[in-house]
Amino acid sequence: MTVAAYTLAIALDLLVLFIGFRFLFQPVPAAAGYGVPARADGDPAYLTIKGLRDGAFGIMGLALLAFEGAHAGGWFMLVVALCPLGDTVIVLRNGGTKAVAYGIHFATAVAVLISAALLFAV
Repeated sequence: MTVAAYTLAIALDLLVLFIGFRFLFQPVPAAAGYGVPARADGDPAYLTIKGLRDGAFGIMGLALLAFEGAHAGGWFMLVVALCPLGDTVIVLRNGGTKAVAYGIHFATAVAVLISAALLFAV
């Protein structure tokens, strides 16, 4: 179970780190993939904030796993699950599709909660 717990947590951390970099370096396509496209001017503040937030979460998750272990990583994942849950609501309230809201953001929240449970079980 330890291998599965760490593998899932590391994969999720790397994924969110990748998403953060994508928002910083390819902001308009990243926003479209998020489910709420950017405005015509690129909406730079929104895109940069999202990129920094996700990048920092990815780095923090990896650092906690590397230096503090599964229990700290589990708490981090439990708290971080609030972000994709909030993203679900943001997409729904701003004209995004239910498929993106539930299929990407809510599913991510579920995966993060599963990761937390596995890390707590280690």
